[in-house]
Amino acid sequence: MASTVGETPDPKLIENLSNEKQVTAGTPPTFLFHTNEDTGVPPENSVLFYLALRARGVPAEMHIYERGRHGVGLAAGDPILSTWADRLEGWLRTRGLLKDDPAARNR
Repeated sequence: MASTVGETPDPKLIENLSNEKQVTAGTPPTFLFHTNEDTGVPPENSVLFYLALRARGVPAEMHIYERGRHGVGLAAGDPILSTWADRLEGWLRTRGLLKDDPAARNR
């Protein structure tokens, strides 16, 4: 597997690019979604990041879908994978970051 940081990357570069090693108690609440089929970024990266968030008491939610390539965007053509946006909306509402819009309900 080819590395995006070269054949013999500097260990400091690897450390700096490892998100799970950058988490502090001040890291913002985080929503993660990934797929098992992602060959661009292994889902284990998200799992490690999630575990680091938990270890430092940072609120986090993670969803890993079985199918889907890297960079699916909103996945509008996939009825299962596209539900990630609904999961995000629910998480934002739970955190009080997204409020109901009464006008939107009447459209």
